Amino acid sequence: MRIAVFGTGGVGGYFGGRLAEAGEDVIFISRGPHLKALREHGLCVESTKGDFSLPLVQATDDPRDVNDIDIIMLCVKCWQVPEAIEGIRPLVGSNTCILPMENGVDTPGQLAAEFGWQHVIGGVCGIVSFIAEPGLIRHIAYEPFVTFGEWDNRPSDRVNKLSQAFQRCSGLIVNTPPDIQAAMWSKYILIASWSGIGAVSRVPIGVIRNQPGTRALLRATMEEIKNVASAQRINLSEDIVDKTLAILDSVEYDGTASMQRDMMEGRYSELEAQTGALVRMGKEVGVLTPINNMIYYCLRPMELSHRGQVSLNE
Repeated sequence: MRIAVFGTGGVGGYFGGRLAEAGEDVIFISRGPHLKALREHGLCVESTKGDFSLPLVQATDDPRDVNDIDIIMLCVKCWQVPEAIEGIRPLVGSNTCILPMENGVDTPGQLAAEFGWQHVIGGVCGIVSFIAEPGLIRHIAYEPFVTFGEWDNRPSDRVNKLSQAFQRCSGLIVNTPPDIQAAMWSKYILIASWSGIGAVSRVPIGVIRNQPGTRALLRATMEEIKNVASAQRINLSEDIVDKTLAILDSVEYDGTASMQRDMMEGRYSELEAQTGALVRMGKEVGVLTPINNMIYYCLRPMELSHRGQVSLNE
């Protein structure tokens, strides 16, 4: 398969790197110092699942230089998706399939609105990784996984071929679940609740889960997400909240969510795609989400200030 990785940060660099390590034909779409390092020295990955290096990789900042792509792995932040849609447009041929690997549950629909469902599958991944320096990806926590499937859950050759490619990789788990939307919401209930409570409290997950008050807020946030999912006929298990809490209980004590880190460090974040999306969906289906409302409206002024849309000083 010929695979284009659009966005070669912690997610794209790791999963794309593993595919290239396994012998797949991978082209990295990147920019700036990271692109320069990829071209000159290749890609290095430091990982809890085993380090590896690729001295020679294919890398460009111009998608127009790339053709005959089977799979586009879209590995950008949710707020970058509208811009990324324009970026990947030259890559989309008659048989190209886009695999979104963002947090949240909105990206497949955004992509399908532009390219049609014939070019889109549902996808989600899990990893804690980042660019440590140009050309170097560092994976520090979480068992890397990638999960994908057709939006209507039908079997397909493209899903089977992509699954086989990932199965040849080391250092990750690949899943093709019977219900991709339920799988995406299972990740969403974890990341949106952790991100929201983490960004408001500004403490690591070990503190959140050990303090009775913040643990109760974490559970309440998850219950609201579950209720919104149920109203949209997403088939989450009855014990999804307990299962999700158990996962967060196993995360390293000092772990933080990426949205939390972005907000604390003054960067654009995925607030709108995570907590904001849940608030909007709750209104649409008539489900009350008071905890998520509180989180969203408390964090939104800070997010707007990071984007230069609100001044914190007179």
